[in-house]
Amino acid sequence: MQAWHVHESGEPSEVMRLSETEPPTPGEGQVLLRVRAAGVNFPDALLCRGQYQVRPPLPFTPGVEICGETADGRRVIANPAMPYGGFAEYAVADAAALLPAPDALDDAEAAALHIGYQTGWFGLHRRARLQAGETLLVHAAAGGVGSAAVQLGKAAGATVIGVVGGAGKAAVARELGCDTVVDRHAEDVVAAVKQATGGRGADVVYDPVGGDAYTQSAKTVAFEGRIVVVGFASGTVPSPALHHALVKNYSILGLHWGLYPARDPELVRYCHARLVELVVRGVVRPLVSARVPLGEAAAAVQRVADGVTTGRTVVVPTRKNGAVA
Repeated sequence: MQAWHVHESGEPSEVMRLSETEPPTPGEGQVLLRVRAAGVNFPDALLCRGQYQVRPPLPFTPGVEICGETADGRRVIANPAMPYGGFAEYAVADAAALLPAPDALDDAEAAALHIGYQTGWFGLHRRARLQAGETLLVHAAAGGVGSAAVQLGKAAGATVIGVVGGAGKAAVARELGCDTVVDRHAEDVVAAVKQATGGRGADVVYDPVGGDAYTQSAKTVAFEGRIVVVGFASGTVPSPALHHALVKNYSILGLHWGLYPARDPELVRYCHARLVELVVRGVVRPLVSARVPLGEAAAAVQRVADGVTTGRTVVVPTRKNGAVA
């Protein structure tokens, strides 16, 4: 089979190499899956750089979420078990953690329903307790993680403000349903959010960016608001001023979704069932902006790392007859 391997840490386009290899052998409690589609996530870039919380032994195959097919033909959603990630024709995953892929979504959409939407649901509902009628501010609203949060916020009955970088991403955020879109390249984010909320600020801020975005979050969060720290796509990890949180009376909430599959797998399954309900109702549908063949996976991961994509990019391997899987 074909699989991408990382032999040393560095930028994805430089360290990912496509090669022929034997299919992986599942360990105890694992299953072999044919990869039908693999979502590209920012953690894939961090894995290549050696900067992720988990550091698999070299060489490894990146690709942290897939829509796969079991030996008996079931379509499932899974997090591959490293070092055998999803940017390959076959991957392995823990059998107990497999989730059914919704019939209403194709393979690429099903792969993209997983990490971004699970993170959004846990962040907004489990951590921030978002309520209908509240205002939600989403940084990087046109990206893979942000677009999921926008849809889930609207589904929860919130007013959604999306912050993006550039006119093209602003158009995507509007199409996703943002009530207000702020282009950080052309506007003062803090002033625009204050204006949109009548000076009150946002009840919940969803921040996968860090850096300057977090500074803006602290300045725009409302009284008794909640800032959900999801990641640091900017490359800068902020140092919160805790005295500011005290005098302004807001909460800073961390979210590392990757802990939940091991610590509370039932809650992950519950979340998936809620997400599927939203899909069936037509309220949520992953925005897949690009579908690329397996041979372009390294370039796709690099584009996500560089922050130039909108929605989700998904790697779709081809079958032996040339058809798209």
